[in-house]
Amino acid sequence: MNENPIGFFDSGVGGTSVWKEVIELLPHENTIYLADSKYAPYGRKSREDIISLCIKNTEFLLKQNCKLIAVPCNTATTNAISYLRAHYDVPFIGIEPAIKPAAIQTDTKKVGILATKGTLSSELFNKTHKEFTQNVNTIEIVGTGIVELIEAGKKDTEEMRDLLVGITEPFMISGIDYLVLGCSHYPYIKEMLQDLLPRRVRIIDSGAAVARQTLYILKEQNLLNESVKPGEHILYSNLQTQTLDSLTSEIANREVVLLDF
Repeated sequence: MNENPIGFFDSGVGGTSVWKEVIELLPHENTIYLADSKYAPYGRKSREDIISLCIKNTEFLLKQNCKLIAVPCNTATTNAISYLRAHYDVPFIGIEPAIKPAAIQTDTKKVGILATKGTLSSELFNKTHKEFTQNVNTIEIVGTGIVELIEAGKKDTEEMRDLLVGITEPFMISGIDYLVLGCSHYPYIKEMLQDLLPRRVRIIDSGAAVARQTLYILKEQNLLNESVKPGEHILYSNLQTQTLDSLTSEIANREVVLLDF
């Protein structure tokens, strides 16, 4: 059981940003990553459709004998994680926008949140937002079009830069000093965002926190892989493998597979 893989699923390739944080912290763990790119982005779908897709992805990973499932997709977590935990007997690690650290550390009391429509409208997001931002002005922007460009392998293009110029304008005007990335795809455009925003703006995401929580749960449930050999990784995409392959090319012991799913 301890050598069984950690499972990951996301509404595409974006969750590999979190997956990399996990395997850096836990280099001996085996992993299986499922990029549900055929149905990306989740952020514009109804809650019922999101839950249905999450059930499909979970059951695929359970058939691969995953001992724990991480859900690096913010939209999937905020809409479906409570359902998954109630219906499946396996630990789930979710992800939420890093609102709390931004709200605590901001000096200007102005925090930007860049996320999908599905995350910003979710009950879990609004609960977290209400709890930690009572004295903070938040500027919430839907990152329309970002996921689609990243999925198409266009994260470092002028097309992406032009898109981000328009998206970041409200953040520039409002005078934020923190920008919270509320989608697992967005860390892949962090450098471009930093280049567009004033130097004072600190950009934060939740990837490292997910890795730490994964380690904590594995220890708590005695599921750590105690092998000394490097972990092996299988990454599946149900649309095309080029982008997934490109984004993970620096990782050893990985196999990228096209899946009819």
